[in-house]
Amino acid sequence: MHIAIAGNIGSGKTTLAGLLSKHYGWEAHYEDVETNPYLNNFYEDMQRWSFNLQIYFLNSRFRQIVDIRNSGKTVIQDRTIYEDAHIFAPNLHAMGLMASRDFDNYSRLFELMSSFIQPPDLLIYLRASVSTLVTQIQKRGRDYENSIRIDYLNHLNDRYEEWISNYDLGKLLIVSVDTIKFCENPTDLGKVIQKIDAEIHGLF
Repeated sequence: MHIAIAGNIGSGKTTLAGLLSKHYGWEAHYEDVETNPYLNNFYEDMQRWSFNLQIYFLNSRFRQIVDIRNSGKTVIQDRTIYEDAHIFAPNLHAMGLMASRDFDNYSRLFELMSSFIQPPDLLIYLRASVSTLVTQIQKRGRDYENSIRIDYLNHLNDRYEEWISNYDLGKLLIVSVDTIKFCENPTDLGKVIQKIDAEIHGLF
């Protein structure tokens, strides 16, 4: 079974993936952040490095999905390939940070890749206000994230909401991170686990 967590930068995807992996005994597949060779460059000069970064993520997540399906295990995945294609790349293009020819090239590559993969059995979307995102980004203290602009997070949030409102690839669970503090509160984590249990039982 493939469970994936979607959400904006700082919404708590990695934290929740770790907590659920520990609770259920699922194998966790995390976003490639620490060894990503483009992230630092991207936040310093988005226009120069946007295409390189998005291609790197597209390749990385496609490989993850192939590995997940071949493993035969239940896996929890931190961020999906769909977010790159429906949120991050279009947002960079709309903001003038990715050239049209690069965006068209990227989009065609995603269309080809997506024809070979299956969507997750359950998608968990972490909905968070920009103020919550900023607070959590500051807490984790990654140097390269210090330059993330508020308008960039706002644009991403708008695109997330649009994507989720039209999501029809499989089961969807929405968690409001503004009110459900699963990172700090075991009771809130329990509420999330209860909701996941209810969705999972419907998959069999």
